[in-house]
Amino acid sequence: MGRTKTNSGGGGSSQSPLTSDNSTSTAAAETRIKDLLKELYELIHQIQDERAQGEHNLTNISKTHERMQQEQKSKNEITPYYKNKLKGLYKTAMQDAELEAELLRKALDKITEVKGIRENRRLDSDRPKPIMRRGVLMSMLQQNAQTLPLWVSKPGERPPPLCGAMPADSNYVAKPGDKVAARVKSDEEENWILAEVVNFNQSSNKYDVDDIDADEGKERHTLSKRRIVPLPIWKANPETDPDALFMKDTLVLALYPQTTCFYRALIHEPPKKPQDDYSVLFEDTSYPDGYSPPLLVAQRYVICCKEDKKK
Repeated sequence: MGRTKTNSGGGGSSQSPLTSDNSTSTAAAETRIKDLLKELYELIHQIQDERAQGEHNLTNISKTHERMQQEQKSKNEITPYYKNKLKGLYKTAMQDAELEAELLRKALDKITEVKGIRENRRLDSDRPKPIMRRGVLMSMLQQNAQTLPLWVSKPGERPPPLCGAMPADSNYVAKPGDKVAARVKSDEEENWILAEVVNFNQSSNKYDVDDIDADEGKERHTLSKRRIVPLPIWKANPETDPDALFMKDTLVLALYPQTTCFYRALIHEPPKKPQDDYSVLFEDTSYPDGYSPPLLVAQRYVICCKEDKKK
């Protein structure tokens, strides 16, 4: 016969306060995500409408230029009529572009907030961290790099810290769940590995981090702040913020393809378009010139190397 759990003072089961709090927190997170997705849906429609309006104005600019050229073949100067007309059209086109850019920024903020809520729920979960197969882990790292938000600067605005090659502020502290490069010691050798922050102890000024590629569950390291380098949290746009990228021949640490370790490399070619990766040359003594052939590495996994070139 099966046993049943009874409560003094009435039938039915009761939830512990901790379970109840977790359920409330999960429900609140789900509600917030639904609200954010609804707002994102509305923003996408606004962006589409604004883009259609902008394209209409650009067509008017093009047609005005064509008419002006046809009517003024024998004249060397633009008439006041066309000057004023084009000035008004260009002003409207710039306003349309600025409004579309602002709507895109708002949409990106919503996406970032949804990702943040989901990441917090993962960190708060009591379930043990699953051990991933190698192929699954590599796919996840590639997806994380591809979905890294692109920083879109406003005119005259400088990219923020941790955008592309921009370093973190000196007082920056990585949050639990953030991915970092960590310098760890194993078998009398030091390596830079990809790790996830567990917490930061203010009194000791040290991080607890988990190796992202531990074979048997979590492999935890306690490391000083100087042994941790935060990864970029935005991609830099080569078309608007080329100064936020590592230039050719810069010494960097880059994640070697299909591994979770960072190695010294030289920038062979920086990205030319927002979706492009770096082309890098890894230090490798098995090649005559000491460097590997060019390999592609995403912005997410290329960080500053403070060491000198070739030891």
